[in-house]
Amino acid sequence: MAATFFGEVVKAPCRAGTEDEEEEEEGRRETPEDREVRLQLARKREVRLLRRQTKTSLEVSLLEKYPCSKFIIAIGNNAVGVWEEVGCAKLWNEWCRTTDTTHLSSTEAFCVFYHLKSNPSVFLCQCSCYVAEDQQYQWLEKVFGSCPRKNMQITILTCRHVTDYKTSESTGSLPSPFLRALKTQNFKDSACCPLLEQPNIVHDLPAAVLSYCQVWKIPAILYLCYTDVMKLDLITVEAFKPILSTRSLKGLVKNIPQSTEILKKLMTTNEIQSNIYT
Repeated sequence: MAATFFGEVVKAPCRAGTEDEEEEEEGRRETPEDREVRLQLARKREVRLLRRQTKTSLEVSLLEKYPCSKFIIAIGNNAVGVWEEVGCAKLWNEWCRTTDTTHLSSTEAFCVFYHLKSNPSVFLCQCSCYVAEDQQYQWLEKVFGSCPRKNMQITILTCRHVTDYKTSESTGSLPSPFLRALKTQNFKDSACCPLLEQPNIVHDLPAAVLSYCQVWKIPAILYLCYTDVMKLDLITVEAFKPILSTRSLKGLVKNIPQSTEILKKLMTTNEIQSNIYT
């Protein structure tokens, strides 16, 4: 059964009793050696926030430590000139393998957090790695905290291949790339593109962030670019340009000729996710 709007609770058959019984049965079969391996793997998969400059862990969530009015979550490996690094996330999974040390090199810092030098309450997250399903809640708690502020606005940028777009038309006839948006109930501003139609869905960390914001009543909007090129290219960058004229991001762009460069910094396409999704 499909939801008719974002955040609708859809009833589904419950397997809770069966799953509990299966877990108990697995627990009875588990040897001490198996348990130790499982615990070691769980510790290895723990998401941690670090300061690369001082090689120390952040003891509180990122947005509990720093005031935030706008938070842009993007994925990409582009240089960030007008932003100052405030931390990075260390995680390990099947697609993203960092070392066990606290210090992460620039090639291992797959998920980095910055604030704008001219306005430190504006945050940017550039994530060039895959955050596994069992790590997404950890990531959210490490970033937003257990009781997140509601006086901020979240903008999520992401890309999918145009063949993932569900439509009655042929995808070959679609004017790729194109934008679709999905927003939480508390996001009152207008989107700069049509809303995402059913039965299309969002995936992975972008979906987790949007769901988290819906639950906590945080204004958030997700912009999804459907493109036939899953690498950084100027055509896809241009597709994101209308976002810069929205009320939430308008103040970030003072020099319009530089908007393409700014979009490159906020772009969400990357080769790692291209390999995962294809």
